[in-house]
Amino acid sequence: MDHPSATECPASPGGSIGRAYHRCEGALGRGCGRASRVAESISVLIPFDSSRGVVAAETGRRLASSVAQVVLVGPDPVDVDGASVELVVGTNGSGLRSGLDRLREPITVVLEPYAQPTIPELRAICQPIVADEADVVLGGTVHSAGAALNALARTVAGVRVRSPLAPVRAVRTEVLRSLNLVSQGSAVTAELLVKLAAQCFRFGEVGLQGHSPSRSPRALWTVTSTLLRYGLFHNDADNTHEGYNTLLQMDQAPRYNAWLGRKLRHHLGKRVLEIGAGIGTITREIAEGPELVIALEADAFYAQRLRNLFRGSSVVRVLHAAVEATDWKGLAGERLDTVMLSNVLEHIKDDHAAIRNFRSVIPEGGALVALVPALQGLYGSIDEAIGHFRRYDPSTLRNVIESNGFELQSLEWLNLLGIPGWYVNSRLLKRRAVPGLQIKLYDRLAPFLARAESAFRLPVGMSLLAVARAAPT
Repeated sequence: MDHPSATECPASPGGSIGRAYHRCEGALGRGCGRASRVAESISVLIPFDSSRGVVAAETGRRLASSVAQVVLVGPDPVDVDGASVELVVGTNGSGLRSGLDRLREPITVVLEPYAQPTIPELRAICQPIVADEADVVLGGTVHSAGAALNALARTVAGVRVRSPLAPVRAVRTEVLRSLNLVSQGSAVTAELLVKLAAQCFRFGEVGLQGHSPSRSPRALWTVTSTLLRYGLFHNDADNTHEGYNTLLQMDQAPRYNAWLGRKLRHHLGKRVLEIGAGIGTITREIAEGPELVIALEADAFYAQRLRNLFRGSSVVRVLHAAVEATDWKGLAGERLDTVMLSNVLEHIKDDHAAIRNFRSVIPEGGALVALVPALQGLYGSIDEAIGHFRRYDPSTLRNVIESNGFELQSLEWLNLLGIPGWYVNSRLLKRRAVPGLQIKLYDRLAPFLARAESAFRLPVGMSLLAVARAAPT
């Protein structure tokens, strides 16, 4: 049986995850015989709402004697009739978080209350995880959800799987705990899908035989409304990262990003330290060519996504650390020849100290390539929302570079036509993010703007690209 790679996560809010698909035939048949022999212990987690408490209790009692652990999580107490089942009662997601803390086994199977998988099937959906082919495995049939609801789920989460809303899901327990899950009951199905996809975890899929479960109208509405909430109003971090909306929108501008990547790659060496890699938008663009790209990222949420996005890469290595807390002496041993920043220097409070640290890890003649937002007069509400301390003018950028161990080689204005849109959105309308439609329209123009900016030296622009060389010490 073929198990295709599941590491791809292109530029979309949830990413498009490759899949490993396993089908169980007969009584798990030859295709899943290996899974039936998996000795890995399993925790089973069953989130339920007030309408499904009795069903959840029945499912938990049935499984309790056959798996290592069963945890029920819901808003009300239920009768488990003396079975070895742990019950966590809570509201507004608090119970679910407590339930995650109780999980003991390395793999957790998250069940909707009505799902009735057999024990061999539970082991089968864990097999791709045990074999390190997936981080989450969906187990269901074509009846697991309606075609329209599955299509909506694929669109919102950006995954390419047959049954994204499968009622049986095996997940690495450490992965499950890493997510900030706030839903309860049927809503967990949709929230779990969106957040796993957003972090670029590897998806697998196992077709289960003989099940045609149906969600209640209430559960269908809960799943649908949760998907719509994430598709229209919330991002996959529940809007807790205000700047994340802007990162996601920029990730959906492939033409602009490809153009910017070409501009940056022209100045890079073979061993590159990228400061502030974010969600990997520019990292993807520069990864072709160098023998090493160390992607330094301070935010744990972004760093996890980066690790999953570049899992298996022989070029990209993710380093989770703030600039101020980075082991610069250790990085000096990596034989780096380039430090690159794409819209990051403005996020660092002490930019002078940062530049000195960058100089300490590259040899004389090594390159510093920095793209920064330009024109302090444009500073507005969007800059505040995404954590900018400043915007740069040619004189301020030259000063911070040349006073801290580098000799400026070139300074180039970029993105002249972006100035009006930024001024209107950030200064006049006081928006906290550039509207996604505007970014998509701008992305359509990117190839023409790139050719125009290549033909003429701009007198001004919304960004500045500086290239400098490490001066003798």
